[in-house]
Amino acid sequence: MNRTFTEIVRKQTRPYWEGSFLHPFILELQQGQLAKEKFRYYLIQDAYYLHHFSKIYQKVAELTDNSILREQMNANGKALAQGELLIRASFFEELRITEEEVQNTPIAPTTYHYVSHMYRQLAEGNAIVTAASLLPCAWLYFEIGQTLQKRKVRSPEPLYQRWIETYGNIEASEAIEKECLLLNRLYDESQSKVEQAQMISAFVISAKMEFSFWEMAYQLETWPEGILVK
Repeated sequence: MNRTFTEIVRKQTRPYWEGSFLHPFILELQQGQLAKEKFRYYLIQDAYYLHHFSKIYQKVAELTDNSILREQMNANGKALAQGELLIRASFFEELRITEEEVQNTPIAPTTYHYVSHMYRQLAEGNAIVTAASLLPCAWLYFEIGQTLQKRKVRSPEPLYQRWIETYGNIEASEAIEKECLLLNRLYDESQSKVEQAQMISAFVISAKMEFSFWEMAYQLETWPEGILVK
């Protein structure tokens, strides 16, 4: 029996996927020990990421001739605007992160590379492959939310607990299941082995970048300064 697209990519991404559940950023966030500086940096980088993530949903919807995929991408964009983006705005307000601070914070290498990876799929003009690159974000965050809530340990830091409670709910479960089933069907219906391989590659790279995103925030990653030649 042939494995589904989601079974294939989850097997290939285990060190990054399950590894995210055990990353110090996530563990310390639940324990309430994560430095606010690191959470603040994560939020600023994530704001840049989500801005482009939302735009790519829209562009995939415009690119595809598959009505079901178009409907899914439009629904994802709407849910993002009405859910996660609004919650992020409240975090910014509570931490007093100003627009000036956001503009003066350079985009970290990992953030830049992750967004560029998704735009590359879009530039190559394949809506299905681009959709595959978008899936890890929502799916992984959902599973992180579920995992942290199953541990039945409330973060002593209310802000961090609110972040945890943002993910892993029933509505998200239904949306993720629907999107996974769609990508599985599109993968099976593809007449091109090359396209199938591109779908897998796009997903796997995004999953690796998700893991790298925690590391980026935890290490307050910046671009290297280079060497000044005198």
